[in-house]
Amino acid sequence: MNAPLITLALSKGRIFEETMPLLAAAGVQVTEDPERSRRLILPTTQPNLRVVLVRATDVPTYVACGGADLGVAGLDTIIEHGGAGCYQPLDLRIARCPMAVAVREDFDWAAAARAGRRISVATKFVRITRDFFARKGMYINLIKLYGSMELAPLTGLADAIVDVVSSGQTLRANALREVEHVMDISAHLLVNQAALKLKSAALRPLIDTFASAVQNEENQ
Repeated sequence: MNAPLITLALSKGRIFEETMPLLAAAGVQVTEDPERSRRLILPTTQPNLRVVLVRATDVPTYVACGGADLGVAGLDTIIEHGGAGCYQPLDLRIARCPMAVAVREDFDWAAAARAGRRISVATKFVRITRDFFARKGMYINLIKLYGSMELAPLTGLADAIVDVVSSGQTLRANALREVEHVMDISAHLLVNQAALKLKSAALRPLIDTFASAVQNEENQ
């Protein structure tokens, strides 16, 4: 009996690159470079495993709706999606970065952060931001943006932003500063609920190999 076809959804860039060592631990290599190939479905050295390239924000949707059996997505993306229809068996500990609140350097955050105050916050992470400020007892006007968050405080569109921060250089270059740590982000493995039942024999060894590779990396 032929092994069932397994589809893994990945986004280009950092998550793709940092997932490759996990696949290598399972004896799998992607046979085409996503940065050079125009193909959106890439073959691997394992005949029954293929990789589909999708936008990072679409990975949970592909997994939940059956377009992919597995996927790798940032925790921020999973939370914003809601995660319905997906199992999240494993934190892969890759693509790590913090999410933070940032304001202009001259903004009085201590006064603004007092319980009961209302401020305007620009972000693309609407669910995470709403929950974070609700726990702090702060009222906010949410402004959803899709890019160039740093412009919002500089133009007066918002008092603060919530965004993923890597080195912090972009904030400093635009006269912004971090004032609150929201959460730590890393990429998680997602598995379609139906696939885990119907293709368990094919999926479980791959999941277990990923888990072992993550544990080995943590122990080094």
